[in-house]
Amino acid sequence: MALIPETADKLVRSGVSVMVERGAGDRAFYADDAYTKAGATIAADARDLYAKSDLVLHARRPTPDVLSTLREAIVIIAPLQPLSNPDVVRRLAERRVTAFSTDAIPRIARAQALDVLSSMASIAGYAAALTAARSLPKFFPLLMTAAGTLTPARVFVIGAGVAGLQAIATSRRLGAVVEAFDTRPVVKEQVQSLGATFVEAALGVAETEDKGGYAKELSEDAHRRELELVASRAREADVVITTALIPGKRAPVLITADTVRAMRPGSVIVDLAGEQGGNCELSRPGETVVEHGVTIHAPLDLVSTMAVHASQMLSRNHAAFLQLLIKEGALNLNFEDEIIREACITHEGKIVNERVRAVVEGGPT
Repeated sequence: MALIPETADKLVRSGVSVMVERGAGDRAFYADDAYTKAGATIAADARDLYAKSDLVLHARRPTPDVLSTLREAIVIIAPLQPLSNPDVVRRLAERRVTAFSTDAIPRIARAQALDVLSSMASIAGYAAALTAARSLPKFFPLLMTAAGTLTPARVFVIGAGVAGLQAIATSRRLGAVVEAFDTRPVVKEQVQSLGATFVEAALGVAETEDKGGYAKELSEDAHRRELELVASRAREADVVITTALIPGKRAPVLITADTVRAMRPGSVIVDLAGEQGGNCELSRPGETVVEHGVTIHAPLDLVSTMAVHASQMLSRNHAAFLQLLIKEGALNLNFEDEIIREACITHEGKIVNERVRAVVEGGPT
């Protein structure tokens, strides 16, 4: 849910009128009654809600049907992924919608409370480790039993951003021996602080991180070295969890079909990059498959498996953003504020984010 009753109550107390689509919170265990007790009203359906609202919060990117109902000058806040969805951006501009994308919020200290990406990535990393533990036909921890000693599972995590670090921490709590790799040497201390081994690689690249803290796309030679390193560690692992993404581009393929073929039978891969094509060559986004005796998960929505806490975190992120956008109960779109300016994708019929405009219009990024 984009908004939970606790946050709705605070908004109502601040002078904002809150409306929630009927039944929208049921599967996250937030009933309509809880919203009405918080002072919100219940809309009969989504069309009714869009017709009566000045600003709409979305937990997901709006569907084409929703886009066709948005009236001029309405404000929406949603994870638009605008670099990968130019058609959505064009539709929003054509309908003169003011659209803020939560994945475009600048990653600066002042915006930490608004950081939807980190909130959702943390949940995905946790759920990925549990998915792996349930699928692996072995225990994660070391066990000494009357039947002998059972060695701990070996987990290899690729990518040490928020999702990767949470996957490391959860796997360690479950008792696994964990290694992690990232092209950014700066994350080494974070990996080690969680009790994992950081796998270092000589990629021959001076700069591997962009100004937003994301890994940069590597050169062909550096990527070849990366594949060789990944293959060598994956062959020794029981579980591989991949989290590598490049904003606006297809996820890099880091686990080739040959690497999967060389892995131990019964091993598990959890590919968190499925929505952007996957880090494993044999992943099928949204499916679980078995190839060469290796179970490959490529889930598209692990976050929703933790619906209660995912909703709490997302709602609080939204509340922090709304504090910037709403003053004394009224919308106040102050584009002098860096967070508001950078997160805004379309406004008054124009694509106002420069990087997104370049992608939509076919120019360089």
